[in-house]
Amino acid sequence: MGGLYAVAENYPDLKADQMFVNLQQRITGIENQIADRREFYNDSVNNNNVRISQFPDVIVASLFGFGRKEMLKFASAELKDVDVSAHFNS
Repeated sequence: MGGLYAVAENYPDLKADQMFVNLQQRITGIENQIADRREFYNDSVNNNNVRISQFPDVIVASLFGFGRKEMLKFASAELKDVDVSAHFNS
């Protein structure tokens, strides 16, 4: 999204347009929500992994087949910015 913001810097009218401002705010909000959900998931996984190794939770975990879970991780290719313009060019 950095590219989108860089383009907006060159066009003051676009930068001042309310719809563009709303788009920027919405994108920022979505990025924050994703980060919050990722953090919540990883905290939950960490709590699970700690609890299933402690007494008496280890007994319940073994009875019901609860096991360790992996933290949410992304490959470097998945962390790259999305090229939005590629989706609009025909």
